[in-house]
Amino acid sequence: MWDSVAWAQGTSGSTGASGGLLSLVPFVLIFVIFYFMLILPQQKRQKQLKTMMETLKKGDKVITASGIWGTITNLGKDTVTLQIADTTKIKIQKEHIARLRGDEED
Repeated sequence: MWDSVAWAQGTSGSTGASGGLLSLVPFVLIFVIFYFMLILPQQKRQKQLKTMMETLKKGDKVITASGIWGTITNLGKDTVTLQIADTTKIKIQKEHIARLRGDEED
């Protein structure tokens, strides 16, 4: 009995190199799928957000990440002053601006 077990173990190692590469194919495919479904779209969103942050100017109507609607009245290096009502202004960090508001959203 021990002879047959040893013989079976000895013959299974003969396909080592090609069997090892074939076992990596599913992992490579999973990585490629994750790249195109998760990583690439996230990089695209980050690039769009960076472009939006660089093009902000006074008078832009924006929505913050917390949902506050306002109009930019002052831009600093890292901060933005928003007018959210006639006499109410708040100062927030630039990174917290989520998106620009369209004209139809008034």
